Amino acid sequence: MITGIGIDLVECDRFLDWSAFKKQRIFTKKELEYADNDNANSEKHLANFWAAREAFLKALGTGFGDDIAFSDVSVVHNDAGRPELLIAGGAKAALKEIAGADAHVHLSITDQADYCAAMVVIEK
Repeated sequence: MITGIGIDLVECDRFLDWSAFKKQRIFTKKELEYADNDNANSEKHLANFWAAREAFLKALGTGFGDDIAFSDVSVVHNDAGRPELLIAGGAKAALKEIAGADAHVHLSITDQADYCAAMVVIEK
């Protein structure tokens, strides 16, 4: 059963002006390394990661706040290169409350020219 759907659209250039400090505050070390390995598309990767976080929070029906930190939601890639969400901390607790301990989170990311988008479906 689907318990939540979220989508987010981000303008990629928005991340060009972000300082290293701000990026380190929001993105995980693995996400920053992944983006840095593709310098030509670094901001596009960060925009995708941001869109994925936002789509997840929309699917949950919450936002970042006291209970959910930026680092609680991150994008990782499985062995085949497919992006997946890694949920921890307050986000994991909220997911468990909404969809149960066996919840499954589906993530799709896409980008085109100046925009990146992500869609998340939460299933229990």
